[in-house]
Amino acid sequence: MSAPAEIVLSADSAGQLFNCAVFDPNSGAEFLTYRGGNTSSRSLTVLNGEYILGAQLCKNFINVWEIQRKDQLQQKIVCPGIVTCLCASPNGLYVLAGIAEAIYLWEVSTGNLLAILSRHYQDLSCIHFTDDSSHFVSGGKDNLALIWNLSSVVQLDSSRTPEPRHILSRHSLPITDIHCGLMGPQARVATASLDQTVKVWEISSGEMLLSVLFDVGIMSVTFDPCEYFLFCGGSDGNIFQVSLCSTSLSRDKTFQSDSDGNQVFKGHGNLVTCLSVSMDGTLLLSGSNDETVRMWDVQSKQCIWSINHKGPVTNAAIIPAPANMFLSDSRPAVPLPRFSRHLNPSEQGDGTGTGGMCLRLGANTQEPEGTYLEKADELYSLMCAVTDKSMFGDGENTKVRVSELEEEMRTLKKINKDLYEFSSQLLTKPN
Repeated sequence: MSAPAEIVLSADSAGQLFNCAVFDPNSGAEFLTYRGGNTSSRSLTVLNGEYILGAQLCKNFINVWEIQRKDQLQQKIVCPGIVTCLCASPNGLYVLAGIAEAIYLWEVSTGNLLAILSRHYQDLSCIHFTDDSSHFVSGGKDNLALIWNLSSVVQLDSSRTPEPRHILSRHSLPITDIHCGLMGPQARVATASLDQTVKVWEISSGEMLLSVLFDVGIMSVTFDPCEYFLFCGGSDGNIFQVSLCSTSLSRDKTFQSDSDGNQVFKGHGNLVTCLSVSMDGTLLLSGSNDETVRMWDVQSKQCIWSINHKGPVTNAAIIPAPANMFLSDSRPAVPLPRFSRHLNPSEQGDGTGTGGMCLRLGANTQEPEGTYLEKADELYSLMCAVTDKSMFGDGENTKVRVSELEEEMRTLKKINKDLYEFSSQLLTKPN
C-alpha cells in the first residue's frame, strides 16, 4: 500500500485506547496509535515531520514520540507549568507553548529557551504559526489576540522587551481558537470567541476585515485553503459554513443560512472543539465533546465517516503525511535535545541535552548587515511597501532592494543550513 498524501491526527482527553492516533482521511481506517498519557486541547503538534509532541492534560510536561516508534514514549519535556496550548513552527526550528499567561519559545536545535513573552493578562487558550514561520498569533482568556513577528522576538539585544506587532482587541469574551491562512505575513487570520463572533483580520496591518455574529458561542474555526469559506464550530454541535465571496460591503454581518454558500453541518451532539480542511478543500474534519471525530463532504454537507473515541476529542487535524511515518526502519536525522526551563541555562544549572553547549554563529560567519531573521523582517516591510499606493512613485527602487534582499537571504539561509548540519553532527558524535 502506498503512503497517503494526507493523514488525520486526533486525540481525546481520556487516553484509554491511545494518546493520539493516525487515520486514513478517505476511509477512517486506523493507521497508527501512540500510547502513554492524554493530550490537552490545542496541544498536539508534529515537529519537523519527525516527532509528535503532545502536552499532558493538567500536567507540566510534554510527551514526545518519534513518529515511527509508536510503541513507547521517547521523551518528556518538563515545563515550568501546565501547558495550555502548543505549536511547532512549520520549518521545524521553534516550539511555542502557552503556560499560564506567558508564551515560551524554544529553539529546537539546542533546546534553549529563547524568550518568555508576558503580554497576556490571563491564561492562553491557543497559539498558531503562519505557514512560513515568520509570525505567530496567540489568543487568551483576556479576550485578546496578539500578532507577533518572530524576528522581533528572537533578537540579540536582551535589554529590549519584545512587543506584539498588533493587538487585536475587538472580542468581548475569551478567545477559543485561532486559524492562520496561507501567504505568510500577507495572510489573514480568523479568531473565534465565546462572545458568539468570529472575526477575520489582516496580519500585515492588524485591520479587522470581517466580523460574523452567531446565535451560539464559537469553539473552533478554520479556512479552506483557497479561503472561499470560513468554517465555525458552535457550542451547540453545529458547524457553520460562511461564504467569504459575498458581494456585501459590510464588515459586520449576522449568520443566516442561504443559497450563497452560508450553510450548516448537523450531526454532532455537543460542542465542536476542532476543525480542519483537506488540501483540496473537499473534506472537512471535526472533533467534538460528544466523543466523535467526523469527516464531511464539503459540497454535499454529508458525513462520510465517524470514529468513536473514549472521551471528548481535544485535537483533530488533517495534515500532510510525514515522509518517514510509514517507514519502520527510519529514524530522526537529529536527536531532540533536552529543553531548558530557564532563559539562562548556564546560570540556573539547567543545561541542555548537549551538556550546556550552545552553538552560535561566530563573527567570521555572520554577516554584519544583519541576521537571516532581520533580513526577513526588512524584506517583509519592503513587500508591504510595494503594495502601498503611496509608494508607487519609487516602486522600481523598492523592487530592486527586494531582489537584493532575496539574494542575501538565500546566502544567509545556506549559512544557517550548514551551521545546523554542523551542530547536528556535534550532537550525534559519540563522546
